[in-house]
Amino acid sequence: MFFAIFFGYFNAKFNFEVLFILFDKLYCREYNFNQDKQSTRSVKEEKIMKKSLKVLALVLSAALIAACFAGCGDSKETKADTIKIGGIGPITGGAAVYGQAVKNAAEMAVEEINAAGGINGTMLEFNFQDDEHDPEKSVNAYNNLKDWGMQALMGTVTTSPCLAVVEKTHEDNMFQLTPSASATGVIKYDNVFQMCFTDPNQGTKSADYIAENKLATKVAVIYNSSDAYSSGIYNNFAKEAKEKGIEVVSAEAFTDDSKTDFSVQLNKSKASGAELVFLPIYAQEASQILEQANSMGYQTTFFGCDGLDGILAIEGFNKSLAEGVILLTPFVAGDTKSQANVDFTNKFKEKYKDTPNQFAADAYDAIYIIAECMKSGNVTADMSVSDICGIMKTEMTKVKYDGLTGEGITFAADGSVNKSPNAMKIQNGEYVPM
Repeated sequence: MFFAIFFGYFNAKFNFEVLFILFDKLYCREYNFNQDKQSTRSVKEEKIMKKSLKVLALVLSAALIAACFAGCGDSKETKADTIKIGGIGPITGGAAVYGQAVKNAAEMAVEEINAAGGINGTMLEFNFQDDEHDPEKSVNAYNNLKDWGMQALMGTVTTSPCLAVVEKTHEDNMFQLTPSASATGVIKYDNVFQMCFTDPNQGTKSADYIAENKLATKVAVIYNSSDAYSSGIYNNFAKEAKEKGIEVVSAEAFTDDSKTDFSVQLNKSKASGAELVFLPIYAQEASQILEQANSMGYQTTFFGCDGLDGILAIEGFNKSLAEGVILLTPFVAGDTKSQANVDFTNKFKEKYKDTPNQFAADAYDAIYIIAECMKSGNVTADMSVSDICGIMKTEMTKVKYDGLTGEGITFAADGSVNKSPNAMKIQNGEYVPM
């Protein structure tokens, strides 16, 4: 600010002198021109003229100083000094447990990165928009972030909205890393990468785990046929289960329009003689299934994927009903073997008064990986969206990162992540590694 004031003063002084000389010369020119018509001007007239010129010059100089101050306060006139990362996900509605976790963890990661010096000295700026788990609203959120100046996207959180948004990031050649949208269609373009497992991978790994640990030979499945995440996992689970000698004795679907009453699906699962019920669905629907199973006296082993992570945070849900539920996820908050996990979990709990789920961990890793790739690629705040995307596509295939959701995390050119899932069991209202 001091330099701005000094520059303004210097400018004003300089311009005053220039203006005075200019007007003085014009005055003298006029004076000489009229010498033949008027023998002389009085000393008084000359003093008045010079005084008037000085006043005019001062007024103009004051205007210049004011313009200088206005320029100092107008951010739109200054060069970009932050790298802007956007985020999209549900922070209201039925899937809010996922989006809020992602938002919180991402903001925490950005704060830490900036405190450590940012991206080669340039700070990150993060803006998270609510999409309510709705594809149309997700696209609207994306457009809002573009207006804000977003240069890269960490999102979206859930699969169906992400499938809509990837079409937009592809059109704009904007780099996108989703923390948790798992459908293979999400990474059909080379500008998009996944922090989470793909749906086929989750379905395959679930069948493998059940077979290898001899949890069941007869399995019932309840899934959402209208949801890309759920149906994608189910399809690959069914294929792998057959290969592993697991019989799918019941496979009952529901849709987004019929996800309040699960009595038909539960009764068929019970009647099938299944030893385990596989739930490749989100936590909100799973909590309702567990409540209805309890009310009808149906006791069995329930098994899910990363979508079930967060069920303990569902508002109004009786946590005791989730006792014994098994799920595969890359992160377990209760894992005390990893000091990084312990530190992250404790800080998250202290900051947000909540236990972090897998979505939070994936988002935290995602922001750090974006930062690592931006550092190695020498990304700067004044780069275009397309230029940043070009750099990130190259750097993402080079990075090897030890994070909360895995050690030695790498990415293939097709956008998929390479890491191993962990199994955990819910005991006494806590996620416990198996």
